[in-house]
Amino acid sequence: MPQAKLTDRFGRTVNYVRLSVTDRCDFRCVYCMAEEMTFLPRQQVLTLEEIARVARTFVSLGTEKIRLTGGEPLVRKDILQLVKEIGSYGLRDFAMTTNGSQLPTMAEPLRKAGLKRLNISLDSLDADKFHRITRTGRLSQVLDGIDAAKDAGFEGIKLNTVVMKGGNDQEVPELVEFARKKKLDITFIEEMPLGEISDHDRGQVLCTSDEVRDIISQRHELIPTPEDSGGPARYYRMPDSDSRVGFISPHSHNFCSTCNRVRVTVEGRLLLCLGNEHSVDLRRVLRGHPVTNDKLRETIINAMDLKPERHHFSSEGDVQILRFMNMTGG
Repeated sequence: MPQAKLTDRFGRTVNYVRLSVTDRCDFRCVYCMAEEMTFLPRQQVLTLEEIARVARTFVSLGTEKIRLTGGEPLVRKDILQLVKEIGSYGLRDFAMTTNGSQLPTMAEPLRKAGLKRLNISLDSLDADKFHRITRTGRLSQVLDGIDAAKDAGFEGIKLNTVVMKGGNDQEVPELVEFARKKKLDITFIEEMPLGEISDHDRGQVLCTSDEVRDIISQRHELIPTPEDSGGPARYYRMPDSDSRVGFISPHSHNFCSTCNRVRVTVEGRLLLCLGNEHSVDLRRVLRGHPVTNDKLRETIINAMDLKPERHHFSSEGDVQILRFMNMTGG
């Protein structure tokens, strides 16, 4: 008899899993990874079949939402095969976070394979600044990808912006106007202290959600809404638009008391918290028990006792977690 739900020691139900399908990416965003990255050898990376086994097992334990992440998930070979497989599991929500570069050709096939929603990273509308932030990205390609996603008819498309003071904070009003014009939601994210970076001092560039909200409020009334996407964002509406504005605030308003998420890295490590190193090796279980998922289920259930009550991010720019964002997909 399947367990109806996964519950941790603090009474939180875990029903949302983020699965990283690759640590590789065609961008090198300054807040996500170093310019010169060493990626994992192939044998350390879960196969698509192993990722599907993990997804299936979580669904049998009450998971209602799965998000595929990377690196950049769309650079993983045969990703559509995995999307089609997980799309058949009857999830309430099935989403992907992407940098948008591959969407001009991939948006429609992804939608047809069963993906319901997309989060697309967009940190600047200035082509030169976009290239500086991403180091390798072309803004025009991502804007074409956003249009392709709209044409494909996803249930929801949201833009994600990591705000950095002195970097792209001046563009907040323009990004909101872009979202309103495209009839899309947009979420502004405080940068998280993950991985050693040399590009900037995180303590100096931290732009809090309150600061971003103040910038937007100078042009638009923001009305708090209890709407929930099943993740950590707090949402606001504007009286004259259907676009929602969200804020993810790991520093200034942590969301730990309602955390319903766990993550599986592309190496198969089950991370119980993005801001802590508590983890369990699922790859060893998958490869040690290739025929049935019984041991995998048991390992996942027992892992819930490791989920910490909260993360403790410093706003001084200190690195508390040595892995980069591309390892966990945010």
